[in-house]
Amino acid sequence: MPSGNLNVLPIPDEVITNVNNLLQQIEAALQPYIVTLTDEERKTIAKVSDKTVAFVTKVNDYSTTNPQFVPAFMSAADLATDVENYQKLNPVLRMVQQLADQVSDTAMVAGSEAYIASLMYYGSVKSADKNKVADARAIYEDLSKRFPGRPKKEKPLTA
Repeated sequence: MPSGNLNVLPIPDEVITNVNNLLQQIEAALQPYIVTLTDEERKTIAKVSDKTVAFVTKVNDYSTTNPQFVPAFMSAADLATDVENYQKLNPVLRMVQQLADQVSDTAMVAGSEAYIASLMYYGSVKSADKNKVADARAIYEDLSKRFPGRPKKEKPLTA
């Protein structure tokens, strides 16, 4: 990762409010069509890959042109709906995943940069406290709670 602060442009509150409103609109628009799976269902459900898409598309086409092979326990209309929904949702999914990755990366960078800057400030306060600078003690004691497992080193007794 390049050095320097990558996250320097503040995001206005209005932008976050607008994004949240738009996401709520998207969720509401898709709500009647959305299915929610459990973690176990996600692990065990049959998955579609690039090779599988061509197979599924061909079966959908054949089930329409050669309906005599459609088993009685299968619905060709349901298959057609599933294929159509998959084809419509897949580009949306790619866009949402790409956006989610970008938002995640940006939040990660912002958090990392905030933590590094905070550690620099903490180091400065710690140094100021060691040098008995006024007002540093209270700040140091408050911030040092973040690092509870590090007891202060005692100076060895000299004879």
